[in-house]
Parts: sequence; C-alpha cells; structure tokens
Amino acid sequence: MENENLIPEEEVSILTLTDENGNDVNFEYMDCIEYEGKEYLVLMPAEEGSDEIVILEIEPVDEENENYLSVSDEGVLNAVFGIFKEKYQDILTFEE
Repeated sequence: MENENLIPEEEVSILTLTDENGNDVNFEYMDCIEYEGKEYLVLMPAEEGSDEIVILEIEPVDEENENYLSVSDEGVLNAVFGIFKEKYQDILTFEE
C-alpha cells in the first residue's frame, strides 16, 4: 500500500504503543472502523518505507481509557481491512 501524501505531515497522528516485550513502537493512525459492534484501529508502523497495516481491537476500560488487542481471527481482519480498502480506494493504492 502506498500513501500518496494524503494527509499533510503536520496533521499525521502518531500513536506510541508498548508491545508485549515492553518496547515502545510508533504507529501512524489511519482510521477507526466499526465492524459487528466493535471498533478497530487501523494503523501503519511509522518507520520510513513501511507498507504494513496493523489492525487492533479497541477494548474500552472506562470513560477515559482503552486497551488495544491484537486480532487473531482472519475473518475479522479481512473484513475490517476490506472496509478500510473500500473507504480509501480513491486515495490510497493497495497492492494485492
């Protein structure tokens, strides 16, 4: 997937998440997609040249906090990514 400079660099939202090994990893926020009553974050690693997409389930904890869970269900991943691709088909280029 190529980002065709859709969002001006100063408006890009960067999220720093901590992985299971305690390492901080920066991601560019792409979108939040609702699917089957749940919300999913669509992120891209912020490192230069990355074209990988990461999809995390949002788990609300309370009014101010939420957890981000990895999604292991291929059906959910494919469905959320399909919604994302359809939404951005005129803006981003996706490789098959």
